[in-house]
Amino acid sequence: MTISSVTDLGSQMKLFNDRKEFTKALELFDKYKETNNPIFSSFMITQALKASANIRDFERGSTIHRLISSRIKDDPYILASLIHFYMQCGNLTCAQSLFDTASNKALPIYGAMMKGYIKNNIPNKAIDLFNEIKNPDAIIIILLLNACSLLGTNEVLNLAKKVSSQIPKSFYSNLRLLTSLLDVLMKCGDVTYAQLLFDRTEKKILPMYGVMMKGYIKNNMANKAIDLFHNIKDPDEIIINLLFNACAELGNDEALNLTKQISLKMSKLFYLNLRLLTSLLDALMKCGDVECAQLLFNRSEKKILPMYGAMMKGYIKNNMANKAILLFNEIKNPDEIVTNLLFNACAELGNDEALNLTKKVSSNMPNSFYSNYRISTSLFDALIKCGDCSMAEILFSKMEKSVINYGNLMSGFIKGNNPKKILDLFNQMKIDGIEPDLIIYFYIIKSLSQIGDYSISQSIIKQIPNYFLINDRIESSLIDMWGKIGNVDRAKEIFEKILQPDSTTYASMINTYGLNGMGIRAIELYYQVSSNFINEAHHTCVLNACSHSGLVDQARSIFKNIQIKTDKIYTTMIDCLSRASIFEEAQNLIDEFERDHSPVLPMYS
Repeated sequence: MTISSVTDLGSQMKLFNDRKEFTKALELFDKYKETNNPIFSSFMITQALKASANIRDFERGSTIHRLISSRIKDDPYILASLIHFYMQCGNLTCAQSLFDTASNKALPIYGAMMKGYIKNNIPNKAIDLFNEIKNPDAIIIILLLNACSLLGTNEVLNLAKKVSSQIPKSFYSNLRLLTSLLDVLMKCGDVTYAQLLFDRTEKKILPMYGVMMKGYIKNNMANKAIDLFHNIKDPDEIIINLLFNACAELGNDEALNLTKQISLKMSKLFYLNLRLLTSLLDALMKCGDVECAQLLFNRSEKKILPMYGAMMKGYIKNNMANKAILLFNEIKNPDEIVTNLLFNACAELGNDEALNLTKKVSSNMPNSFYSNYRISTSLFDALIKCGDCSMAEILFSKMEKSVINYGNLMSGFIKGNNPKKILDLFNQMKIDGIEPDLIIYFYIIKSLSQIGDYSISQSIIKQIPNYFLINDRIESSLIDMWGKIGNVDRAKEIFEKILQPDSTTYASMINTYGLNGMGIRAIELYYQVSSNFINEAHHTCVLNACSHSGLVDQARSIFKNIQIKTDKIYTTMIDCLSRASIFEEAQNLIDEFERDHSPVLPMYS
């Protein structure tokens, strides 16, 4: 084989690589390698390493490395290709060793290392390496900007701005570089500067529109992404995908109409793009058109897991958790995202059937799933909402502790009427060194209300910082707690210090009077509540107060003047009459209610 044919061979390998037919490129290389006295050009070697890197064929690439080991020091392009290969395969040690031993570090070698660091999610190292380079070219600058985009901090924003202000003006004609700069500005939150740069740019390519749209979506400006979309003449699949993402963020009728309009106009070939199809399903679901999403999903012959995920998420959002579970049962090998959504659906239902499914799936899923914080948190939440706090507590003991997880478990024990567990958790928080927040103190006060012990309550309330005690929600809970313990004076003291009591605070104080046999005081306070505030809670609290104090006539008068009488209000009034042994009138109220409503069990208890 002559030298010219070697050149042809390299060109043929490049052609295969460009077509992403990497195996064919390597087969051609192997076939030539078996000939007598093969001559390996640098071009052939780089193409063979490129193919090996793309299919992550570590053994093949290592063989090529051994084959040309003597030429590495003299050829920066081969060295760069080798570094790229090892980085793609995740072997940072070999890549670093090659880089460190290189005597002449040309820009392509730095580029291969920076690109590898970015790929392996170590952008800080790429930035550190950039700082060693004296005269970076446009490619190196692009890689730096890509590293900055991954971090998205103020520090890298300042670095990106500094570098972009120092580069030659000719670099600004490089639209790929400009796109990367726009991307880092958007990801770091400097929308104003990105807009200014974008508007100043005369020649705009689709990727520039793409990073701007993506940036607007990230910065909660989905409307601006849609406005920008309307300026694009021939949007490609990536741009349309971003439009659907923007519409999903808005989730309103206008966004739904635009989603449908664009999906009807776009090329039929676009429907073969399953990522785009997933975004379309997501937009339809988030805009509330479940029927259209279902139709599109059912028509799709090839379905990928993200499509199932978009549908399940949509069902949960549209209060159809049962449908999300039915869809989950069709999936053969659910991944972490789909399993997470299943637990979310079970949490929404919160019944025995959902609990059984939660336990079944969690017992069969791979152990690696438990190390996924989102999955373990969703499983934890599902167990609590389905009422199995015992199993939730076992899972909690294995989880990373956080104030949110403590709060979730406490909420489960509140619902399960197990206040002692909440106090145990509160003590455990102190041991773990986790600072309680407002929600934690709210649950603690709730548990103290259930326990009803004055000395325990007094001891724990003293531990709550003063800035929490002046919170409206905490104040209402404290009024309720002292009322249930029987200390009306403490409850009244808190109530009277509140300059503008809200609806809940009034209800708590009315209920406190009622529980402690002070029906007249409850009625007086009830009539002080503004008509803007008054609701079902106030009506039931004052009627309960009348019931406990035997104030039947006052209860009749209040009940008569209530404009909208709910089943709870009827039930409370019926209880008041029954306690006073006025059974005939109580039965008449039941009959009156049932003329327009189905029977309600509490009315008969």
